[in-house]
Amino acid sequence: MSAAAGDAAASDTPLRAVFKINLNGKTVSIANVGQAYRFITNLSSIEWIEFRALHADAVSALRSAADNAMLTVQATNALRALFVRAKLL
Repeated sequence: MSAAAGDAAASDTPLRAVFKINLNGKTVSIANVGQAYRFITNLSSIEWIEFRALHADAVSALRSAADNAMLTVQATNALRALFVRAKLL
């Protein structure tokens, strides 16, 4: 059972790494499940279309981590894969 989108967006469960992404000249720090979930779901789906499978994996992993903090390693790895492939890291 996965968390509802609102639960994942509000989660303050820490990730296993802090991601610092330079976006439009500003550095965005992503340190917890809620920040990551909001970041990857607030951008237009068109922006993630090329990385559709990785994006879906990351969203699913973040929802699971919001429910169960033991899954933050998987969520962190899914985010890292998405960000690296999208050349954000």
